Parts: sequence; C-alpha cells; structure tokens
Amino acid sequence: MGETIKLADFVQKMETLHGEMQQGKLRHGDYDQRLARIISELRDRKLDAERPLIESTINDLLGRGVITPAVKDHLRTRLGLA
Repeated sequence: MGETIKLADFVQKMETLHGEMQQGKLRHGDYDQRLARIISELRDRKLDAERPLIESTINDLLGRGVITPAVKDHLRTRLGLA
C-alpha cells in the first residue's frame, strides 16, 4: 500500500479520463478499464479527504459533466459511500 491519494489528483485523473473520451481517444471498453483501475487504486490507497468532501467532489464532477450519474453511483458504492 502506498501513500494516500490527494483529492486534487483524483479529480485530475477523472478530468483527464473524461477529456480523452470526449476527444475520441478512448473506446468505451478502454474508459471502463481505466475507471476500474482508478477505483481500484482509490480502494487500495484511500483518498486523503473526509467523506463529506469526497461526496461533494463527486457531486461537483457530476455537475460539471465529468462523470455520469451511473459513474457517480458506481464510485459511491465502490468507495463505501453509498
């Protein structure tokens, strides 16, 4: 297990993933694999933030269109926030 992941790094990874998908650099299967890797890393290393801030950040990503409602639900469930 490594260091905890900073919330800003998580946001940057999600924004990068979204941008690459929007630009057509990723197929849906590739997106799903990368998202699964990000979630796995989050579960292994943990986010360096309290639950309310993590929830707020996920809601912000949804509001800005970086993630879909389905991805939000998936993140919340896999991170034990649901």
